[in-house]
Amino acid sequence: MVSEPRRRAGRPRRADNESPIYVEIQREIENNITSGRWGPGHRIPPETELVTIYGCSRMTVNKALSNLVAAGLIVRKPRSGSVVAPPRLVEPLMSIQDIRAEVLSLDRTYTFEISDKNSRRVTDPTDAKYIGVPVGTPMLSLEVMHFADGLPFAMETRQINLNTAPAAERVDFSKDPPGTWLLREIPWTEGEHSMRAIAADQVMAKRLKVDTGAPCMSLARRTWRDTDLITFVRFIYPGDRHRFVLRFLPTGAPRS
Repeated sequence: MVSEPRRRAGRPRRADNESPIYVEIQREIENNITSGRWGPGHRIPPETELVTIYGCSRMTVNKALSNLVAAGLIVRKPRSGSVVAPPRLVEPLMSIQDIRAEVLSLDRTYTFEISDKNSRRVTDPTDAKYIGVPVGTPMLSLEVMHFADGLPFAMETRQINLNTAPAAERVDFSKDPPGTWLLREIPWTEGEHSMRAIAADQVMAKRLKVDTGAPCMSLARRTWRDTDLITFVRFIYPGDRHRFVLRFLPTGAPRS
């Protein structure tokens, strides 16, 4: 139950100077979360219960919950209701992060699954330019899903240049995810990040367990050893579970 709700079914119509009902609902839930009364994973009262408590329409309740989702305070799960969101992970953009280490640093259980792994040669010039390799380059392609406490943490689509990292083709990646293996085995000299906001399509929504159209962050990364590309990878992160940070100096030069 919402702690000490101020509005009950049957309460007289609100005065003009009162806050809209959806704002009251949003504030009370937010107070329960920010005060620590409701921790990560705490189940929010069902919409039908909130409708009864506040004597309002389901559309009003939905607006309040949608605002809390946008603020990153709750996560809405299809057919199972809403829960308090886990702490947002702060990810620096000026370094290459090991996702397994990130999850473990949050004191959460890390697991991963590889849904596809195949070797190919890049034959299309547009594809070659997009990845950043010459036509004919042998590549190892992988589709990986990362989990934290069983909850989807990030989708990964990776291309590894087998001219630069030939040993990758013989690795089954049953113990270590590809990114962890690459950071340990293949020294890199230069990296590039490109980030943009996207809306989850039906495939992303199903795999990440978010609503279709939910805000997500797409992070594309390239790493090189001298002038040779090592890997091109794209991560899709649920927007309410992550925050990215770039620190910089007054001159615009990134902080090391």
